[in-house]
Amino acid sequence: MVKRFLGLSLTIAALLIASPLAAQTVGANEASQQIYQQFPFLPLENQYVSRVTGKQDQKSTLINRVIRYHLYTKGRPANYRLDWKLTLADYLGANEIMDPATYPGAGTLKSNPLEADRAAMQKLDRAQRNALIQALVDTLTAKARPSRSTPTPTAQPQPTNPRTGGASLLK
Repeated sequence: MVKRFLGLSLTIAALLIASPLAAQTVGANEASQQIYQQFPFLPLENQYVSRVTGKQDQKSTLINRVIRYHLYTKGRPANYRLDWKLTLADYLGANEIMDPATYPGAGTLKSNPLEADRAAMQKLDRAQRNALIQALVDTLTAKARPSRSTPTPTAQPQPTNPRTGGASLLK
């Protein structure tokens, strides 16, 4: 009985943990491009040189790294504003310590972009950070939401039968 319960608990836990990440259908590159279209004031921070090619890596932008840090380094779900607030708090030095060795781009770029990315995030005001968080949630979960074209069920009137009892007999 205990093994069965434990197995069921682990299965439910695996589903709960995997669901938010599985719901993500927009990639980090596509999402970051959409974010930059909405917020042209955000710095690109894409001046870093790739270790492999020796050329500037145009796709490694601030928002791309923020998304990868959130989803892959921290393993946080894409569809909850609170989790994005925790990620931004990491950048602001108010939550968890960010490990430079595991930061996105640390192994693929010649210089680690962590400190410049933190400085860029600290320049944003609260309203800009909140708008960014909402845009990240909306962009990364837009395709995962079910469409609202399904018809809603209508309530059918229930026939009353005085012989079956119930509250109608008390009237």
